[in-house]
Amino acid sequence: MFVVLDTNHFRELRERSEVGLRLQSRIDANRAETFSCIVAAEESLNGWIGFLRRHRAGLDQLSGYERLHACLDSLHKLTILPFDREAALIFHSLERQRLRVGAMDLKIASICIAHDATLLSRNLVDFEKVPGLRVENWLD
Repeated sequence: MFVVLDTNHFRELRERSEVGLRLQSRIDANRAETFSCIVAAEESLNGWIGFLRRHRAGLDQLSGYERLHACLDSLHKLTILPFDREAALIFHSLERQRLRVGAMDLKIASICIAHDATLLSRNLVDFEKVPGLRVENWLD
């Protein structure tokens, strides 16, 4: 099985939360090849960069830099699938269908469709609207 972690699954796995540990057990039990994608990486990194920008330079940023570093380390351990030409063409096709799904989610879905991968996400409400996308929630 070939799975791509949405931002919420990546976060739980990275933080080794109780839910994240159950996710890791399920990944292991399914012998799932686990990937991230560049858009989920962008969302994760933007979150920590935003945190840093909202805090005063110096000591107030320590925890943000620690979390950003941990995020980068976790991303480094995964293969990150690109938003390439094929994904962009799928994205534009989905966009023309006027699905009520945000652009970032459509990009993630496009990458998964291009790679024939199952997306792991808590956001089933939006992702189930995308034709041709396999999506599962392994956290709840």
